[in-house]
Amino acid sequence: MTFGKGQLVLTAFAAALLAGGGTFFMMSAAAPVDVSDKAAVERIVRDYILANPEILAQAMENLEARAMKAVVDANRKAIETPFAGAWEGAADADVTLVQFFDYSCGYCRASLADIDRLLAEDSKLRVVYREMPILGQPSLDAARASLAVAREGRYGVFHRALYAGGRVTPASIEAARRKAGIDATRARSAEASREIEQEIAANLELQAALQITGTPSWVVGDRILNGAVGYQALREAIARARERKGG
Repeated sequence: MTFGKGQLVLTAFAAALLAGGGTFFMMSAAAPVDVSDKAAVERIVRDYILANPEILAQAMENLEARAMKAVVDANRKAIETPFAGAWEGAADADVTLVQFFDYSCGYCRASLADIDRLLAEDSKLRVVYREMPILGQPSLDAARASLAVAREGRYGVFHRALYAGGRVTPASIEAARRKAGIDATRARSAEASREIEQEIAANLELQAALQITGTPSWVVGDRILNGAVGYQALREAIARARERKGG
């Protein structure tokens, strides 16, 4: 049997009431209802929802938030642990903002200004970069090069130089390497390593687990944010994660 969202919420709501442990409950001025009478409970819940339909949206948001939290919690270590030097900000951070990105994504490039602003303002924030090369071979080449640089401890310089170079090409990757002061021969050898291939594969597995469909996407606290959501949305999500962690 297939249920719509409203039916699922109604059923869950009624089930919660039935499992509440009390003998009777009252939702209006009418006489108390025996909670053992499932049909009566469901009628009252249905009538209440019809009179207050906004609670359906609220209930679905709560269900989705719980599901999101469960997935993030199950994968938190893998999400927040950076590959080598693929991170910036505070080593002793109290909140970690994770970005899944692709160097060929214009929205990811535009989001760099938001990241830089957040890092400049928040001394307790760490940003972890997760390569998610989903836009073709140039993206994959850039991801491999970026991770090789991460092992050299020059990630931030390379990251910004490659974005500044415009469209991702072998020439722009090589220029970003030079800007970061990385030996090209050593870097190319590292790019072909199994370790880097495993990191990219692991990030794509995380993408599937988190149901991320595009770039940029963000994980902070218990939340997943999709798209170039902007500075203010990221700042608010960081503040919320910090508040919940502190509480």
